[in-house]
Amino acid sequence: MEIWKKNLWVLWLGSFIVSSSFSMVIPFLPIFLIQIGVTENVEMWSGLLFSSAFLAGALSSPFWGSVGDKYGRKAMIVRAGFVLCVIYLLTSFVTSPVQLLILRILQGLLSGFIPGAIAIVGTNTPEHKVGYALSTMSTATATGSIMGPLLGGVLAKLFDNRLAFASAGVLCFLATMLVIFYVKEEKFVPGKERVSVFSTFKLALHNKLLLVVLVLTMFTQFSVMTIEPVLPLYIVQFGHSASDASILAGIIFSLVGVASILFASRWGKLADKIGFQKVLLIGLFAGGIGSLLQIPFDNIWAFSIVRFLYGCFFCAVFPALNGLVVRATTPDFRGRAFSLSQTSNQLGGMLGPLVGGAISSVFSIHTVFLLTGVLLLLTMGLAFWSGRFSRQPETNSSSASKAIHH
Repeated sequence: MEIWKKNLWVLWLGSFIVSSSFSMVIPFLPIFLIQIGVTENVEMWSGLLFSSAFLAGALSSPFWGSVGDKYGRKAMIVRAGFVLCVIYLLTSFVTSPVQLLILRILQGLLSGFIPGAIAIVGTNTPEHKVGYALSTMSTATATGSIMGPLLGGVLAKLFDNRLAFASAGVLCFLATMLVIFYVKEEKFVPGKERVSVFSTFKLALHNKLLLVVLVLTMFTQFSVMTIEPVLPLYIVQFGHSASDASILAGIIFSLVGVASILFASRWGKLADKIGFQKVLLIGLFAGGIGSLLQIPFDNIWAFSIVRFLYGCFFCAVFPALNGLVVRATTPDFRGRAFSLSQTSNQLGGMLGPLVGGAISSVFSIHTVFLLTGVLLLLTMGLAFWSGRFSRQPETNSSSASKAIHH
């Protein structure tokens, strides 16, 4: 087998394992808080736990990117894999929410397995196969996001959440060993010149469409993540015990992933015909309405059906946003543009759980669903308004760069 193919399939398996390990424990953090004795401000603690890793990741990712440029992406994957293994194993022994929060912060500061895997695939695959390879890699995380909650829910039901965390650590160790022995990084040239963060932001400020897309990305992720820390608690309110809620939450979390696998490619084909912006508007509108429709149901099965239908449409949103990033930039700036998009995503992921946890503790979980629906509809309005910029010529990043440096 050619080296690039071998890398692709080994890294696909590794990313699937790491994605599964992440999703088999993280959605159940609120229930884990109850099991370690937290009885007050559970929603607030849930928001902090979800947000802390996003903030830490937003702060540390530029540093690890620079280290990867100097020492290679494989080294960064191995480092991140071992870090995840240790953190998950330690999490299985925590006895207080403060200990759990510290480990979540460390996870955000030190991880980066899947981004490193994608970077190796993107740089070590023949040019005419890059699109195929990257799309194949995307199915690893999607499949992992489905299998993980199911596995985590079953382990939590049969044993407890501590065993789920320990199992996640073992899985990350196995994924890291696969990378050590079977991945070979070719075509790596240590970077001598690095574009400063300041100049990257300055270039982005000259591109109005890119700025709007970054804001849309942050608002969308913010809206979605307001729900994440309180969804398992919402299931508990249906009358289920914490252990039953774990497996039910796993199934419900997986429904959106199943819908994405079934319909994401269809939305991509539609975007090629009618444009990324129109598909984005459809996804945001359906996502907003779908969030509002989740409020009146007090039956777990009806709620699950609505979540699945929500996922069928909302899976169109982030691919459409990525397509607009491509449209807004020239190839020489596209890598930095996607890094800015990732930063926007992480900022939204950090703020959303905090706001969601605070609102649900002061008002009710239903209020969080209402907030999410309204925010997604407002984001749709901003996306519609941004169409005026998509009709303007693309920013010439090379020219802008020369102007800045001279």
